[in-house]
Amino acid sequence: MIKVSIAQTDAILGDKEKNLQCLENYCYRAKENDGQIICFPELATTGYSPSLLGEQYYSLSETENEQTDKLFSQLSSKLNLVIICGFIERDDTTGKIYNSAGIWIPNRENWLAVYRKMHLFDNEKRWFTPGDSLPVFDIGICRIGIMICYDAGFPEVARILATKQADILFMPSAWSKQDKDIWYINTPCRALENTTHLVAVNRWGNKGDINLFGGSRIIDPRGRVIANASEKAEDTLCYEIDLTMQKEIRKSLKYLTDKKPSYMPYL
Repeated sequence: MIKVSIAQTDAILGDKEKNLQCLENYCYRAKENDGQIICFPELATTGYSPSLLGEQYYSLSETENEQTDKLFSQLSSKLNLVIICGFIERDDTTGKIYNSAGIWIPNRENWLAVYRKMHLFDNEKRWFTPGDSLPVFDIGICRIGIMICYDAGFPEVARILATKQADILFMPSAWSKQDKDIWYINTPCRALENTTHLVAVNRWGNKGDINLFGGSRIIDPRGRVIANASEKAEDTLCYEIDLTMQKEIRKSLKYLTDKKPSYMPYL
């Protein structure tokens, strides 16, 4: 059993200091509930609004050993907690910035790794460089794959991660209210197609033209919602994921083993 916490947070646009204080508090709350993994939304450290914040994205970006990395590295070790959080990552070698999710695990000085969002949505393309790989990360207690928000609209992403033996898929998001119907279709589909638990963490809050509705959820390998957060406020969830149950479901639902690789060369 793996106890996963979801933190469906709001954010103050561009105020990294206050946002990180808020995220730190949620980490302590997860620990109080015996959480082993906590996942925050997309761009949780800065807020999400390309139209309002885009010009500041580069100045808000970070690389290894800077504010976000230092804080979460310390918290992960202190609380024995795996932390997954969206932030703006900068590659100092190329000068490019990415819409990324970092992974912090205990007893490391810096993050374990980052996943760079592959499929950029709308105005994100003006500022960010798309990622070009879909790695799976061994965090000690299990193997995880990450996709960010719009990535979920491309079934190949979740399938590749499942084929690479991810035990749980995490999906930090900033999904808008006007596309709420798609959220409620995509999330169970990606879980069921791959007989994999999916932890989808959506931001909540409004700013300018951005209206984010929350509705974070944990989906089981049959596509069933097993935990669901509010659409009306910030919220938290804590749920124990049973990977043994996942193995049992895969004995009868053989989407991964019955697929025909010859017709799917990208897999």
